[in-house]
Amino acid sequence: MISIVLAITALIAWLNARFLKLPSTIGVMAAALMLSAAALLLDRLGLDAPHAFGAKLLGTFDFSEVLMQGMLSVLLFAGALQVDLRELAAYRWQIALLAFGGTVAAALLVGFGLHAILPYVGLPLPLGYCLVFGALIAPTDPISVTGLLRKLGAPHNLETVISGESLFNDGVGIVVFVVMAELAASHQVPAAGDVVLLLLREAGGGILFGVALGFVSYILLASIDSYQEEVLITVATVLGGYALAHRLGVSGPLAMVATGILIGNLGRQHAMSSKTEEHVDQFWELLDGIFNAILFVLIGFEAMVLPLSATLLAGGAAAIIVTLVARLLTAGLPVAWFQRHGGLPKGAWQVLTWGGLRGGISVALALSLPASPYRDILVTVTYEVVVFSILVQGMTTGPLVRRLVPCTG
Repeated sequence: MISIVLAITALIAWLNARFLKLPSTIGVMAAALMLSAAALLLDRLGLDAPHAFGAKLLGTFDFSEVLMQGMLSVLLFAGALQVDLRELAAYRWQIALLAFGGTVAAALLVGFGLHAILPYVGLPLPLGYCLVFGALIAPTDPISVTGLLRKLGAPHNLETVISGESLFNDGVGIVVFVVMAELAASHQVPAAGDVVLLLLREAGGGILFGVALGFVSYILLASIDSYQEEVLITVATVLGGYALAHRLGVSGPLAMVATGILIGNLGRQHAMSSKTEEHVDQFWELLDGIFNAILFVLIGFEAMVLPLSATLLAGGAAAIIVTLVARLLTAGLPVAWFQRHGGLPKGAWQVLTWGGLRGGISVALALSLPASPYRDILVTVTYEVVVFSILVQGMTTGPLVRRLVPCTG
């Protein structure tokens, strides 16, 4: 089945590169969605073999497990490896406000907003499950947007803020999701002290563990000059470190971000030759591209097994509106203030608001929820928001950037 998924992903990626010519993640997901729609249509016409095959294929994978315990460590490390620590430090307050305060605030705003609106579309949900949705939809995925900004020649500090926010808000969002899921399952509000301890252990512990792991890897990298072994050390650091973080009860995503930033800066400057640096960058860039293609193909194929109805579509539309409003309030308005006082370019707040795409983490967190009367609703609504985010927002961010942001490309 893994071989089949890889073959399908390669074919879809080729079709996109040859004919659609869309940004890679958007193109492969759009193509996968079209195949899913074709399979569903053929199933309605009595030809159920393609749909049955797709459902069987998806049934062999635990999407949440594959992403959260496999792909995520690679994707986060690969992204963090390219972050310039000096630029990150220059915008540390903006990134911290967006990634930590903004993520928590967005989760709460989406949760309470959805709880107020959903009854009007015939889809009432308990407040606890609305807050769960808020937590799982809060993390953003910048993969398409940052590549677009780089291609258009947008100011580099805008890319730094977008990528820095996303790298850290994944870990924060997962911690908030754990708290909200416990609240929904137990129907009791966790004690404030317990929440603070969980945040300190998961977030603070994850960052400290990642720094320590990065230093150990740095020492190993600095002791040799052989790119094959040094690439292997980075792979072992990521896969072994993520598993160890999980065993220690600290945030693996935040640990990988901290490790990637340390190796990408300290390791790049003092532990790698130019040849090793080139091979490490090429290896992780390639791995990042392959994993993202597989991830978005799987997201596109999930459409074949999701329940859909007019009520669920209306609920998804309501969730899209609430999510965008929350993004405006928790990211757009703070960035508008920083735009005047913090050196960010004109148009930054509009790009941060509209370019806050949702991705695979949101779908994986929704699928990880235990069985309940509301699980299928949350999964479907989450999927609708993610698809809208990637296809509609992702496709229109380019023209928005060209119109509002001074670009050199």
